[in-house]
This record gives sequence, C-alpha cells and structure tokens, in this order.
Amino acid sequence: MHEARTPPADFIWAKLVPELLVADLAVSLRFWRDLLGFAVVYERADEGFAFLDREGAQFMLEERGKARRTWETGPLQVPLGRGINFEIRSVSLAPILAKLAEASWPLYLAPEEKCYCAGKVERGQRQFLVQDPDGYLLRFAEPLGARALEN
Repeated sequence: MHEARTPPADFIWAKLVPELLVADLAVSLRFWRDLLGFAVVYERADEGFAFLDREGAQFMLEERGKARRTWETGPLQVPLGRGINFEIRSVSLAPILAKLAEASWPLYLAPEEKCYCAGKVERGQRQFLVQDPDGYLLRFAEPLGARALEN
C-alpha cells in the first residue's frame, strides 16, 4: 500500500463517484493505477479503501471484508457490476491501450469508432471496453467531435 495522501486544496470533486467493492485492493490498484493511469488521491489502508482520479473521472475502491460497514444489498458473484458499464472520457486512449497490451490484459471490446445521436447532434468517439480484476466493465472514450444532424 502507498503512503497516505491528502487531496490538494484545489482538487475538484466529481458530483457522482461510484464506489466499487473489490476482492483485493492491491490487485485492483495495480490495474486501475498502473495500467489505466488513475492516481490515488487518498486511501485508508486499514479499511482497504482508495479514492482514485483520472482526468476528472473518479472512483472509490473498497476491499470487501475490511470496511467498518458495507452496503451490500445482496449476494455478490463474479463478475461484479453485471448490467452496467462505466464510460470514462479520456483525452487519449493510446497510453491506456499501450499499458494494457504490455500487460497482455484482454479487452472486452477492441477499439472502435462509434457515433451516438444526442438530440439534434451526432457525437463521435473512439472507444474500447475492458473488465477490471473483479469484472466491472469500463468503457474508455476519446471524443472525436460532433456534427449537426440534418432533418
């Protein structure tokens, strides 16, 4: 575990921060920090907790069984997070993809370019999906621009 940190005074807190239960925080941090490039903003090692940030995308990771309390609403089975994927916007996918390839980490969906209709605008993005060690599905997206849709 890394030394305790205090968030800088100018740190911007996201308005929505998912907290994910994980089997082993050390394993998860090797994935989230070392492969995906998230920074540990702060952690509580005695509780198996870490708060992560990457370009404003924030997650909390909590090791099952170490927290003083938990909000498990039912039995958990791997892969965790079934039925949800977290889209994480990124300036560039290249460094993340390079780290994942270097670690021989499998992708759930290879990089693709996809356009999505958003009202009267079509937004393009380059994206890929990867599962973390506990099975949470993460979709990294690099914006490619937008164009107005014709009627």
